[in-house]
Amino acid sequence: MIRRFNKKRQDNRRFYRINERIFASSLRVLDADGKQIGVLSRFEALKRAKELQADLVEIAPMANPPVAKIIDFKKFLYQEAKKKNEEKKRSKVSETKEIRLGPFMNDHDLQVMIKRGNGFLENNDKVRLIVKFIGRQIAHPEFGSTIIQKVIDALSNLSKLEREPHFEGKQLIAILSPDKSTKQKTEAKDFNYEKENKKLSREKI
Repeated sequence: MIRRFNKKRQDNRRFYRINERIFASSLRVLDADGKQIGVLSRFEALKRAKELQADLVEIAPMANPPVAKIIDFKKFLYQEAKKKNEEKKRSKVSETKEIRLGPFMNDHDLQVMIKRGNGFLENNDKVRLIVKFIGRQIAHPEFGSTIIQKVIDALSNLSKLEREPHFEGKQLIAILSPDKSTKQKTEAKDFNYEKENKKLSREKI
């Protein structure tokens, strides 16, 4: 049986030399927090790692001298995976999500759509609002305008209006994009509110 290996998956992996598998005679050694300990011989670095009940992990083999970190190897791998996930989130390409509305939607269904829009915007996606008119509903465009404006207003804390409501055939369309500055202000406000509550709680004690 021939095994096929995923070349792309293999290329994305990074292997680290640890402990006795490190061959460099001297190393620039960092502690678990990334602070520099100094240039040590391989023997001294291994001894220091053993004293701390940790591993010696070579993180920059091409440097002169190579750089190694004294840290529990499992913890190191966890930190690296977390860092990659954060970088992936930051580099995420914004998508445009659609929310379909009706000109005569009830309040419950409208709130469901607003909640969905909140989720899209928090995920850094644009939102395309579409009010579709069926049959004779087009004779009352004001109902569709009211519905779409309600959603725009409800999502204004996380978004900015990229394109005003406009008709395309029998559809009323508007586009919202994430407003990062507003989101940051909201997060800062929430943080300060929580901080103030903790302060008041301590004073009561």
